[in-house]
Amino acid sequence: MSLLAEIAVSVLIVIGASFALVGSWGLLRLPHLMARLHAPTKATTLGVGSVLLASMVYFFAIGKGVSMHELLIVLFLFLTAPISASFLARAYLRAHVAPDVLPPAGEQGWATFARRSDDAHDAPATSATRAPPQD
Repeated sequence: MSLLAEIAVSVLIVIGASFALVGSWGLLRLPHLMARLHAPTKATTLGVGSVLLASMVYFFAIGKGVSMHELLIVLFLFLTAPISASFLARAYLRAHVAPDVLPPAGEQGWATFARRSDDAHDAPATSATRAPPQD
């Protein structure tokens, strides 16, 4: 393995370990769920992704080719971590925060889970809004 590949693998492992350490430390030290949610979904995800990237570089450098398993793990990790964090945050808001305490929904509607005015197409059709049958 070349010196350049060894340096790249070493740097990626150190970066990944640093992010994983910061994310794990944040998970332990932050005071409540909404604050703790950011540590594993951001820092630790980047840490694990960097370590997997180092593994991919290593196996490519020693002549084993590109590892599709690690590439798929990175892809699934970066897709599922933000989605699961979003679901956890929404569940926490629904269970622990009264709707009148939340800030106004604004255009997005995420803060209070209120139906936005442009969500009319999602509402069930009534007889007044239903199109007449076509013959």
